[in-house]
Amino acid sequence: MSVRIDATDRKILAELQNDASQSLDEIAKNIGSSKTPVWNRIRKLKDAGVIRFQTVILDPEALGLEACFFVLIRTSEHDAEWQRRFLEALQVREEVMEAHRLAGDIDYILKVRVANARAYDRFYQALISEVRVQSVTALLSMEEIKATTALPLSED
Repeated sequence: MSVRIDATDRKILAELQNDASQSLDEIAKNIGSSKTPVWNRIRKLKDAGVIRFQTVILDPEALGLEACFFVLIRTSEHDAEWQRRFLEALQVREEVMEAHRLAGDIDYILKVRVANARAYDRFYQALISEVRVQSVTALLSMEEIKATTALPLSED
């Protein structure tokens, strides 16, 4: 479903990205509208798939997940069966925060969040036991400089 997003929709989306736990009254007040039109617009945006779901963002370090690895994967196999097995292996591993198929020399990049290097090694050993890969390079993030889930909402 295609939906046209106007400036008011963008304001609502910005409010939701900032704090989705706000009440309709708070959102309406912050954007200079009333509750019913805001509710109708949010429902329209949900129905159109613009708002996919609402969730909370947890602090990984507070949960003991202090190590973030970016895992670069090269494979020499590109057939449908290998891809199915690889995607299935990623889906069941909660350590995998993100997975992207890339253009260029690297085939896939994963963002993996674990407690420490030993936990990463367990993840790595389990992954390569399930799917064959040509090479794996793990890069440990020393410091997270910027992280956001908010998408840019400018009209440009």
